[in-house]
Amino acid sequence: MKTYQPKTGEIARRWVLVDAGGQNLGRLASRVAMILRGKTKPAFAPHADVGDFVVVINAEKVAFTGKKAQQKMYYHHSQYPGGLREDALGKLMKEKPERVVEKAVRGMLPKTKLGNALFGKLKVYAGGTHPHAAQRPVADAPVR
Repeated sequence: MKTYQPKTGEIARRWVLVDAGGQNLGRLASRVAMILRGKTKPAFAPHADVGDFVVVINAEKVAFTGKKAQQKMYYHHSQYPGGLREDALGKLMKEKPERVVEKAVRGMLPKTKLGNALFGKLKVYAGGTHPHAAQRPVADAPVR
């Protein structure tokens, strides 16, 4: 018996709507990464992009445990001397809450060209509305 290899044309892509309101960031990100990667499908292949598009709404209402809002820091360096920038999670949530969800999901995807292609299928919005109604996204069951 041969191993099934999914072809690019055979992959049925769907749009999945995930409501982040009240969900813990890490659990939400791991669920979204699994859907993007295609691990929820029987035709999963680790070397191919077989995943679905994911629309995450209510990113501003994502939950955290403990004192992460004050203590967790995000770092970025400009590659110039003294160019280290750091932002607290609470500050980032006020300014750009979709960036927090994107960074969490990005860290759970492969660090290759495949990971970059998968990340392009993620759409995150701070509020409860999104411009992807024409794609008719299917609501994903919340993970609690």
